[in-house]
Amino acid sequence: MTDSNMNWALPIMRLGYAGRGITYVAIAGLSLWAIWQGGEAQGTSAALKSIETSPFGMVILLAIGIGMLCYTTWRILDGVADLEDEGSDASGYLARAGMVVTGLIHAAIGFAAIALVMGRGGAGGDTSRIEQATQTIMAAPFGAWLIGAAGVITFGTGIYYLHKAWSKSYQTKLTANHFTTHWGSLLQFGVAAQGIVVIIISGFLTYAFWTHDPQQAGGLGQTFSWLGDQVYGQLLVTVLCLGLLSFALFLFVNALYRVVPRLSDPDLRTVSDAIS
Repeated sequence: MTDSNMNWALPIMRLGYAGRGITYVAIAGLSLWAIWQGGEAQGTSAALKSIETSPFGMVILLAIGIGMLCYTTWRILDGVADLEDEGSDASGYLARAGMVVTGLIHAAIGFAAIALVMGRGGAGGDTSRIEQATQTIMAAPFGAWLIGAAGVITFGTGIYYLHKAWSKSYQTKLTANHFTTHWGSLLQFGVAAQGIVVIIISGFLTYAFWTHDPQQAGGLGQTFSWLGDQVYGQLLVTVLCLGLLSFALFLFVNALYRVVPRLSDPDLRTVSDAIS
């Protein structure tokens, strides 16, 4: 059943996915370029700083900032109002909680990008924003337990992404057209790559909770660093960056063609309908 009273949320959703896609293109693209030049992959903060000094950097940062805040708004609305009909069972609540958590994480990126536009150095320093947030939360009463809970929810979100990639369940939420029906493998690769990143980040959060050390928490930068230290690390990081570029494509496709069960026309033909 559609809810026409919340149709105003659709443009916010589309802007949010587009802004998030630009962010992943920037991070993965700059990281691949750095690797090609003999350097290391960049985390979010380093990527934003690189964009700041590039041609049209302020315009790109503003687009990222607005897009990330729109994405945050969308994820909170989506999770609270269950606009995508995830349901009210255990798996549904886990998916909806993951939406809210990931939305809040992306808010930090949005504020960092806007701070750079305003000349306040929002993404500077060597400390990741996840580490900073973890340190702040751990200083509060029961803060360590909140970090532990965030680790569990983040892990569940990563598993959800992997399941979505394996089952191709996202096909029920994309409008059928030539691209969405013929380039599914590329989209699947991107969703799986994002799931792997989220699971690794959940491991950092859980370890920070276990050791009571907020410095163990981290985001994409720490993910790249950890993977780079493994056997064939540079190859693993390169493959992950390619996967994140595919995930950026998935986000752009969602910005254009996403079907929201409670907001979109119920007669829209989805990819699932086209291939069944």
